Amino acid sequence: MAEPVETVLPETDRELTRLAADHQRQHRVPGMLAATARNGKVLWHKGIGSATLAHPGQPHDLDTQVQVASNTKTFTAVLVMQLRDEGRLHLSDTVDELIPGSRHERVTVRQLLSHTTGMQREPVGDVWDTLEFPDREQLVAGWDDAERVLPDGTYWHYSNLGYSILGEIVARLDGDSWADSLQRRLLDPLGLRRTGLVPTPPLAGRYYVAPYTDVPVEEPLVDKRATGAAGALWSTATDMAAWHAFLADPDESVLAADTIEEMSQPQVVADLRGWTLGWGLGLELVRRERQPWVGHTGGLPGSITGFFTHRESGTTGMALMNSSVAGDPAELATTLGAALLDREPPEPEPWTPGTELPDDLVPLVGRWFSEGSGFTFSVREGRLEARLDRAPADAPPSVFERTGDDAYVTVSGRERGERLVVRRAEDGSVRQLSWATYRFTREPLGFGEPTP
Repeated sequence: MAEPVETVLPETDRELTRLAADHQRQHRVPGMLAATARNGKVLWHKGIGSATLAHPGQPHDLDTQVQVASNTKTFTAVLVMQLRDEGRLHLSDTVDELIPGSRHERVTVRQLLSHTTGMQREPVGDVWDTLEFPDREQLVAGWDDAERVLPDGTYWHYSNLGYSILGEIVARLDGDSWADSLQRRLLDPLGLRRTGLVPTPPLAGRYYVAPYTDVPVEEPLVDKRATGAAGALWSTATDMAAWHAFLADPDESVLAADTIEEMSQPQVVADLRGWTLGWGLGLELVRRERQPWVGHTGGLPGSITGFFTHRESGTTGMALMNSSVAGDPAELATTLGAALLDREPPEPEPWTPGTELPDDLVPLVGRWFSEGSGFTFSVREGRLEARLDRAPADAPPSVFERTGDDAYVTVSGRERGERLVVRRAEDGSVRQLSWATYRFTREPLGFGEPTP
């Protein structure tokens, strides 16, 4: 059994235990593991109930394998983005281009990743009635017969069929099976030895508790076959903590940090009433008390899971439950993660002195004004930064990189991607700045007033 490397304060332990126990009782879950982690290290975990009813009173531990189901989609999305970064596909590529001969035009990879294709939710056939899922040939043939239930690119509509097709695309481009690509590209490099398609003990049981009785019924084990890319993985809390550490701060040899950041950008709002749930490129985005959490939930017969991370702090909340009906795993996981973040935030990085002040940046630092609003330009670690006076204290600054003489590009923060140009007077002094075409001057001016 893997043990946490660190521990939480006693009062934090009590609060997290209370939250987990309340959820387990309210939703009558036979057994669950609740856990929190930071940067991949499990700080707290609590097993409640029985991992399997064959061994009453023996709860899940950090090494107990469970079906993480649709959390698999985060792995499939990373595989797709690896292929994109390798130049082997574009997010604008369509299924009929990548799977020649297939029907349904205009279904792009970006839409598949963000559930905005408008395609039906499941493969053709009553798969959740028969529990018989297609092989690869049947999946592709079924794609052609599938219904486009909504206009493409218009609404969020969750589609396991779409992610199954992404798995087929990965397999075709890699000349391998999706499972082999997953093993070679992600599981082996990241050391996720307890994550895979074949369950290995110790395992959690799979149960259903009917609403009017308290006797759990064992659920069947589902073979997802060619739909595995949408939700077939087994994993543990230890491995999923490591996976989410990667989603927060990736190993650049596996996937670039900028690509993970791209995956974390909202593509569509899924919760049109509360605006607290959206989707990025394969990542579920939950907004909780002004904090963004990225991750996913999963559900298969007898298994409900949720794993979510606050990327800035590397804080992860995890919920692994052995019941078909177990409440909202996203709510529980983010509640646990937020409780840890609130009570024990990570220690702030100490301020460290810089080592250089480039000559060309000296005349640019200080106060500037645009549209009557004040900005402060400064230098940190040799790079030019800008911050709007009225921006929240925790908002990141804009960061610039030099692209030529008196020319810069915004690489992060406000106006990312936009140019910053230095305008000089006849004597060579800096007269004004032009950022995204807006004029910046040393004194506040109206649009029509000339620069002194």
